[in-house]
This record gives sequence, structure tokens and C-alpha cells, in this order.
Amino acid sequence: MKALAHPVRMDVLELLVTHGPMTASEAAVTLRQTPANVSWHLRKLAEHGYVRQATSGPGRRRPWKAVAESLSWGDDAEDGTTAASLQDVAIERELQRLRAALANAHREPQAWRDAMSVNQSQLWLTPDEARAIGQQVGELFMTRAVERQNPANRPADARLMSMLAWVVPHGPLETSSSEEAR
Repeated sequence: MKALAHPVRMDVLELLVTHGPMTASEAAVTLRQTPANVSWHLRKLAEHGYVRQATSGPGRRRPWKAVAESLSWGDDAEDGTTAASLQDVAIERELQRLRAALANAHREPQAWRDAMSVNQSQLWLTPDEARAIGQQVGELFMTRAVERQNPANRPADARLMSMLAWVVPHGPLETSSSEEAR
């Protein structure tokens, strides 16, 4: 997880996941970085198993690809502090993406403005109900993910969309004074 702590590494990994294999030079152009810098970060990601070379090729024309399409971390992480920090970085990146999309919505064609949505709710749920909703949302998010990993399966008017959802307690568990006395 420490390998992902650098924002350029997160950018490189996200680029490979969303756009498929590319060389360090191609990624550098997209990310507005130098090829040497991107190449260095790719090697660091490769050391930790996040990326690998997609094919062999001459010199700098060797493309890299992401090893996995998504990452998860949590209770099973060896270092809880690192996992929490990485989770904060990932959530902040998504919130920045949301803020930018909302700020620029007026520049989008009407069809894309109509396709955007932001949903927020507070519900009274049991642990089982919360778990079920979380699973349903995860399944909904993945409905097209596998099919559309291959660029050939993407409709011409398809666009990369960001989705983020969470099902978390609104605040700390409230206990009655009789429960606290136990």
C-alpha cells in the first residue's frame, strides 16, 4: 500500500486501468509528466506487483499494464494506519473528481448533464439491511465493468464515469446509561 502513497503512482495506475496498456512515454503525455518520471513510478509499481509489462518490445516501446482492475483494502491490511491513509487519498481523489464535474457541468452537452446524478440519503437500518444495501450497490456498480474492460466492447458514445457510494453509520453507536453501566 505504501507504493500507492504517491499521487503520480495513483494517476499512472488509474490510467492503465481505465485506458489499458501504454508505454511510459504515452502515459507521460496524458499525465503531463516526463517519461523518465513515469517510468520510475511504473518500476516502483511493478516492484509491488501492481503493474507489469504487457508485452516485450524494443527499448522504450514496451507497454505496461495494470495487474488488477480494482483494489481493496481494509480490516485484512497488515498496517491499519497505512490502509486508512490510502483510503483517505482514494476518497479525496473521488471527491475532487465530483467537485470538478459539478463545477463544469454547465459546459457539458445536455445529454451528459441529464446523465449526472448525486444521491444522498440517511436511513434507519439494521446491520443486515446495511450489509445487503452495500452488496447491492457494489453489484450495481459492476454491472458493466467486466464487459467494458475491453475497449472493443465500449459503445462509441460511452464515456468513463466515476461512481462512489458508502454505507456507514451516521455517528458513533449511542448507548443508554444502563448499557454503559455494564
